[in-house]
Amino acid sequence: MIIHSFFKNPLLICILFLSLISCGGGDDDGPIPDPPDPTPLPRSAQDVIDDFNALNFNVGTNDVQLESLVEGIFWNFRLIVPEGATAANQRPLVVRLHGAAQSGSTTAHQSTACLVEPAFEGKDVFILSPNSNGMLWYEQANIVQILALMDLVTSNLNVDEDKVVMTGYSDGGNGSWFYAQYYQDLISAAIPMATSYNTANNAGEINKINVPLYVIHGSEDELFPLDITEGFVDESKDAGSDITFVIADGLVHNEPCDYQDELDKAVDWLYNDIW
Repeated sequence: MIIHSFFKNPLLICILFLSLISCGGGDDDGPIPDPPDPTPLPRSAQDVIDDFNALNFNVGTNDVQLESLVEGIFWNFRLIVPEGATAANQRPLVVRLHGAAQSGSTTAHQSTACLVEPAFEGKDVFILSPNSNGMLWYEQANIVQILALMDLVTSNLNVDEDKVVMTGYSDGGNGSWFYAQYYQDLISAAIPMATSYNTANNAGEINKINVPLYVIHGSEDELFPLDITEGFVDESKDAGSDITFVIADGLVHNEPCDYQDELDKAVDWLYNDIW
């Protein structure tokens, strides 16, 4: 399980403590002030697990706030729970990363009625949709959030861990690429949409991604030009990655719900070719 090893890894958790210490001048003309309260310790992994298990998830849509490893810092997410999920009938998990990650919208994770819910209607899947908290999906704080939430859901609910897909649009699509590239053991497929993600690592090397991807891009995307995205895809394919690349004729960037038909086809690919 991710969370137990993940929370113990100091390279993955970066918590900054700010302590303010003031010293008096040495005059003996008044009482010695009480020392400041000590900086509170971070919450433990078990604290987070216990709080998650105390939540009451109903079948259908659950909008949740969970206190993170840092006291007073919360993860906000939507979890859609299917009917009939049991230990003997585990269901797939769809991790959906919203677009406009840096907008700071406090409700962006609730926009699942566009694309992801219709695409998986009738499939009886869990849908996990976190809020980016105004940061890109591959920034450190969101890596912590994503890894923790995925482990909490897969470890404590009736999820089929062999059937986990990550999808997203724009910034969320870039995030889908990122987790497919660097956390390949956590998902079985990724469906990025309207993206511009360079798979070269810091050394400029392009390595094979072992997770199959179904990449969808609008031919008229004015934010992420098609030729740039197609170039990134071709480079990754040349490195051995299994990528189905679909050009959505006439689609622009700022109309994400227009991608519905293409995402429906991607879900067919997922069920027919991957799961």
